[in-house]
Amino acid sequence: MSASNESQTCKDYSFNHHLLLPGYILIFITGLMLNVMALWIFIRYLRLKSVVMIYMFNLAVSDLTFTLPLPLRLYYYSNHHWPFGNTLCQVSGSVFQINMYGSCLFLMCINLDRYVAIVHPLRWRHLRRPKVAKLLCLIVWVVIFMGSIPTAIVHKQNHCEVHNQTVYLCFESFSDNMWQNNLFPLVVLAEILGFLLPLSCVTYCSIRIFQELCQDSQPKTLRQQKTVRLLLVNLVIFIICFVPYNTTLAVYGLIKARVMKVEQETQVSVRQVLIMTMLLASMNCMLDPLIYYFSTEGFRNTFKKLRRGQTWDSDTGMLKNQVMENKSIRNHTVSKVKQFPAENFIRPNESVPINLPRSERSSCTQAVLETPVIHSC
Repeated sequence: MSASNESQTCKDYSFNHHLLLPGYILIFITGLMLNVMALWIFIRYLRLKSVVMIYMFNLAVSDLTFTLPLPLRLYYYSNHHWPFGNTLCQVSGSVFQINMYGSCLFLMCINLDRYVAIVHPLRWRHLRRPKVAKLLCLIVWVVIFMGSIPTAIVHKQNHCEVHNQTVYLCFESFSDNMWQNNLFPLVVLAEILGFLLPLSCVTYCSIRIFQELCQDSQPKTLRQQKTVRLLLVNLVIFIICFVPYNTTLAVYGLIKARVMKVEQETQVSVRQVLIMTMLLASMNCMLDPLIYYFSTEGFRNTFKKLRRGQTWDSDTGMLKNQVMENKSIRNHTVSKVKQFPAENFIRPNESVPINLPRSERSSCTQAVLETPVIHSC
């Protein structure tokens, strides 16, 4: 997309649009459903009681922020025309950066929390407090929003001419001058702070945690198993979603800024790879809920019970209907015992009186068998 609004001959982007449309439809439907459900479970049932849940909640908010404007992108890819104006084009272009680098930073916070909890549980335990977690999340949001402002500025709506008609474009190629003067410094800054720093932290924390857990020859506890699953899912998301896109973006930025000189065909091929890896990076809003499901016991249990039409009591850690059933069974047992007069109780070593009528002896024996303690009539 050019920085200027001068008319130019339209390039044919329909092939890329048709290629991206099914992928973004899947991302929109799946990401919206999973992240809305995740936020509902966090707020309604889990109530953000732990530091990790605070980071996961903010990660879900970041993913939902990306999915909400996706219908505008879907309309553009299906009609090859952007009728929504310049502001929405800027917003739609910047939320991708907010989501991707926000996800990288929140995943880094999750790994740092696990690192402190396992490797330095006493020295830095003061960092594992909800107030500190909320402050770190606020800092992350400020950083990614400030970083999205330059991105929104350069994502201006462009137009071109086709068959004497004006067609408005968005999300397309930037001019070489824009890359050399504005975009390349932003790409370098975003790659260092938004990608390389989180990737280095996640890799280092994962290695140190694995080393710490492998030193213990005892069987792994449930908490340690959840930590291992959490680290593995984080690494998978980085490898699948963020590494391909940011690597290709760095190469493409060097080419467009004339730092790396290649043939025109190579540049076109790199741009095509960049478009496909951007789709992979957008898939993180579908994969992030795997972190909540596989690493958080309360989230997984709540999801299972809600799927069965049950609810989870976050205070007791039990099913609400299970608690009610236990209470009703106890009340039913006590009520059966209370049906018999207290003077007819006998000691444990005594037998049922023989002189009782047959009907009373039968009911008394049945009550004794049904009660958890030894009573008699």
